[in-house]
Amino acid sequence: MTAQPSGYHRRVAAQKRTAIVEAATKLFLDSGYDGTSLARIAEAAGVSRATLFKQFATKAALFEAIVTEYWKVDDEEAPLPEPGDLRAGLETIARRYVDLLTQPGMAALFRIVIAEVPRFPELGETQFKLGKMPYFESVRRYLEAANDAGTARLDDAEMAATQFLGMISNYVFWPRMLLARWEPDDSAITNAVDQAVLTMLARYGTQADPRPR
Repeated sequence: MTAQPSGYHRRVAAQKRTAIVEAATKLFLDSGYDGTSLARIAEAAGVSRATLFKQFATKAALFEAIVTEYWKVDDEEAPLPEPGDLRAGLETIARRYVDLLTQPGMAALFRIVIAEVPRFPELGETQFKLGKMPYFESVRRYLEAANDAGTARLDDAEMAATQFLGMISNYVFWPRMLLARWEPDDSAITNAVDQAVLTMLARYGTQADPRPR
């Protein structure tokens, strides 16, 4: 019979895993994917190479963990909004999306992927499948629920989700890829969110919104 690890050992393993992910994130952002070795990551995290390999067998697996961490949304703390109020639901989703896209390091993570994809196409697949797609799917599911509830009328929830998230990211995120000083203030971001929500309501909403615009 194999002994199960104690609570103490599980906590220590979790702490080491966190240290490895944090060290790898900083090194990837500073030196790029190809320019960062697992040996450097182990040294920066203060763990042995054996410990690192026990947690992450490859650099690709470690990068997957970083992407998942950046895009993680706690479903218990931030469940999908109820579909009964389309405007409130879209506003909640939009604010969460802004928070994800503007967190420190997200733009740099995308730059790494874009720069390294010709040599490491799996990085792009990781960013898409483990990062963007799970969040996109949550928005698509919300719009389908709104359609079923009668607060939205749409034939293609996937296209509607693409339109909504695109309106937001095209203002708050993608200019950062080329403009180093692109930092819209809170009021500008709020306006971009409001305009995206109003556009969705005008296109897909089924109920008159009593609140002032």
